[in-house]
Amino acid sequence: MKVLIKSKFIISLCTLSMLFHISVSAQDKQPYKLTSPNGNIKVIIEDHYKKGNDSVASAHFSIYYKSQGKYTPVISDNELGISTDKEQFKNINLKGAGVIKAISANYKMITGKRRLCSNAANESTLSFVNANGKQLNIVFRVYNDGIAFRYQMPKWSEQPINVRDEYTAYHIPEKTDRWMQTYDPGYEGFYPYSTTGKGDKSQQWAYPALFKVVNQPVWYLISEANNSEFNCAARLTNNNDFNTYKVTYPEPRKNFQQQGDLSSLPWSSQWHTLIVGSLATIVQSTLITDVSEPNKLSNTDWIEPGAVSWIYWANNHGSKDYKKVIEYVDLAKNMGWPYVLIDWEWDVMSNGGNVEDAVKYAKSKGIKPMLWYNSGTTDWSDATPFDRLRTEEKRIKEFQWLNKIGVYGIKVDFFAGDQQDMMKLYLDILKDAAQYHLMVDFHGATIPRGWARTYPNLMTVEAVYGAEWYNNNSVMTNKAAVHNTTLPFTRNVVGSMDYTPVTFSNSQHPHITSYGHELALSVVFESGLQNFADRPEAFYNLPDAPRNFLKTVPVAWDETRLLSGYPGDHVVIARRQGSKWYIGGLNGQNNAKTLQFKLDFVKQKHAKMSVIKDGDNDKSFKTAAVQVFKDQDIKVDCLPRGGFVAVIE
Repeated sequence: MKVLIKSKFIISLCTLSMLFHISVSAQDKQPYKLTSPNGNIKVIIEDHYKKGNDSVASAHFSIYYKSQGKYTPVISDNELGISTDKEQFKNINLKGAGVIKAISANYKMITGKRRLCSNAANESTLSFVNANGKQLNIVFRVYNDGIAFRYQMPKWSEQPINVRDEYTAYHIPEKTDRWMQTYDPGYEGFYPYSTTGKGDKSQQWAYPALFKVVNQPVWYLISEANNSEFNCAARLTNNNDFNTYKVTYPEPRKNFQQQGDLSSLPWSSQWHTLIVGSLATIVQSTLITDVSEPNKLSNTDWIEPGAVSWIYWANNHGSKDYKKVIEYVDLAKNMGWPYVLIDWEWDVMSNGGNVEDAVKYAKSKGIKPMLWYNSGTTDWSDATPFDRLRTEEKRIKEFQWLNKIGVYGIKVDFFAGDQQDMMKLYLDILKDAAQYHLMVDFHGATIPRGWARTYPNLMTVEAVYGAEWYNNNSVMTNKAAVHNTTLPFTRNVVGSMDYTPVTFSNSQHPHITSYGHELALSVVFESGLQNFADRPEAFYNLPDAPRNFLKTVPVAWDETRLLSGYPGDHVVIARRQGSKWYIGGLNGQNNAKTLQFKLDFVKQKHAKMSVIKDGDNDKSFKTAAVQVFKDQDIKVDCLPRGGFVAVIE
């Protein structure tokens, strides 16, 4: 009993001390500090900075990471604030800060890099006021693998508020290594290495953006998550200073003239996210889904990740040819893949049958069909079927028909941009599709923003310069290897990525990655629906080992670990499903390389490892089965632009 009383007394003292500290901080303009649960990340928030002898109101925050027992700066003096049509929140003063509370919740993912996830952070809400006394709250969370913050406006107006832009800006030290994609509404670009921040004339950059702290083994990835129907999706711009990246809302477009967010109060922004730590921390982080809304679906038994046979890559207009579609249904059947995706122009299918005949044939073979749709929101694509999902009335009519004929999922393509109406459309499609037990693949779309946690029927998103670009031009031929070894540290970190991988034959333009490299993409790239792109004969003609590997490789994972890698150079990733570990390795360079990694994740003293790697040339394989032990150092020789897969059981 005495021990219990003492414990309560100590807790009370700590609470009083915390409240007193907060009060003094608000009053005396002292920095406000918030640390991660493990103490490795610290955020300092201030509302003033010194300009000569004057103190100027300007809210900003800095991030520190503990390395070798000392905190070192990651990025400093990052600005905070928003702009609305009624009030400006730029030069804002800290009014007060709420108590620090522990966020702790476990959740399960159906797709993604990890099945069992933990949302664990320390959170505090800081209240600021502008010159007119209007309040803006900023919620900060500090996780063991990064930080997140969002803006919230309480109800100080009865009228809707137009949040036009942000003053949020990240100040990156000069000569920082960075891997960033020039902004494109479809997020289909490369992540070239740079130290300057100089891009094209627009100086617009897409999320996610990867940075490495100068002279430190500390990395950070900037993105955002949990965009709601009351948010647009932001990007980064650095027009005025190449090392200052401002969070910028999309400009109005032809058919949507609104700038930013329009909402009644109270209003919350998206979460601004910064994953911070080692490269392994970046790759393995679930921060994007951690901060997102929990699952809203009561029943998810019908949602099943899986491999898909995909007709478009080898046959651009193949989905209007019934006999071609049948070949891909048979491919799925022969490979043991559960799904076939029938792409554009299925609405004009002929040569022996229509789309309902194709669906019926697939079902007779035990294969679940999925159909492609044009969102109907752009003025530059009239690919059909067009504009069947734009309104709720149209969606319900179409989804009822899909249920009737036996379709299991939809691929929705060609979205118009990142404006607020598009965010609402994405979420409306997911919500309505869930009512009819339809899985969803977004193409020509924005990046993943945590919605796969909220609506688990979101299986994957394109938002990547993927294999279909072998159809469009010759750029991918020489850039693929570097690109493929950059994506695991950038785009694929934030969510499932429909790259449409694994092509051994050639489309309109050749690939010069090895067969081992292509095979490894099935493990290195994570996607809840893995759309395998090659033509049937390419899979049938494979040797037994790689063909059998592709028959059984999972697409959703219990655990993911980065074993080795550096953006654009090489990557080795291990993913576990059940008791089996699948390892994929890629060489991103034009010279031969030995990939090395340690089996420190193996729990058994001894295990069996089967390896499929590059053969004597880039169109052949070598296989081996060896006994391995825990903590063993493994070396695998790879050809230029080569790769390997391994299975440990």
